[in-house]
Amino acid sequence: METRLEELQRYEKFDDLANDVLDLAKEILPEQLFYLSVFSHTQQFILKLSNERTNIHITEGMVVDLNQSVCKRVDFEKNQPLVYEDVNKDCSIDEVKKLLDGVNVQSYLGIPISLTNGEKFGTLCAVNDEASLLDKKSIDLLQRIVKLFSYYLDLERFAWKDMLTELYNRRYLTKYFEKYQHQNGALFFLDLDGFKKVNDGYGHDTGDAVLKVVASRLQMIVDGQKDAFAVRLGGDEFILHFSQTNSKQEWDKIANQVVKAINAWDTPYKVSTSIGIVTYEEGDAVSLSNLLQHADEALYHAKSFGKNTFKFFNESKINGERC
Repeated sequence: METRLEELQRYEKFDDLANDVLDLAKEILPEQLFYLSVFSHTQQFILKLSNERTNIHITEGMVVDLNQSVCKRVDFEKNQPLVYEDVNKDCSIDEVKKLLDGVNVQSYLGIPISLTNGEKFGTLCAVNDEASLLDKKSIDLLQRIVKLFSYYLDLERFAWKDMLTELYNRRYLTKYFEKYQHQNGALFFLDLDGFKKVNDGYGHDTGDAVLKVVASRLQMIVDGQKDAFAVRLGGDEFILHFSQTNSKQEWDKIANQVVKAINAWDTPYKVSTSIGIVTYEEGDAVSLSNLLQHADEALYHAKSFGKNTFKFFNESKINGERC
């Protein structure tokens, strides 16, 4: 959830457009309370409300367990809204009635917001503390507004994401350091070993497939860490960034996990990774360019050690080389 919310903060004019969406929605159904929400794998976050209503217990910034959310029941696969003009009459599911009654909602309209790749983003919802007429024309207009909003989300996603792997791109990494450069963290600079042989021997389509698999494995690793994200710099170079403080032993554990994950292939070709690692602390006068340079030096050192391993910047001198 934090990563998705941080991503939205970097979207150009997101707040302005979200407010415009809610304002337009209110023009169509002025008696309703509207809200925009975003999903993670396990939670729903209420991003913005059209206005506050003390008698409806939904607030901006509210976090809801997705399993306890009515919005989870919206049909994203068929892109169809969930409509209850009168919950007591229209809804036959006791659990849903209980959830809506808990926030004092008697009418509910939930419209799915999805990206073009099929990924669920969240919902635009209209609620009221009394039964409401939710006519088809109004719902159709709201769906068109949501469609335009999803186009905007896709444009922003393309600006911050690598098109092939769906990981973040260099621009996202740069923007992140502009805002959070004074925190604690570590940067893992990865370069794939044996990738050129895959491209030369099996073709670029296979090479692209390998990059997607690597990206998926890296994403799984950062999903298991607090405040972490993965970046594709370009080609077969990747960055893992962690916003946390660990001991060297803990960084070793994560690095070994990465090496093991990338090295697992049930294919005729084999790909591994070499990693250069640089850590930094709050108060250090660091810049992204310096961190990348130091991590690149450590990466070179890892490759000189036979690849499929990792080295830290400023580790012991070996063979007279400084890393």
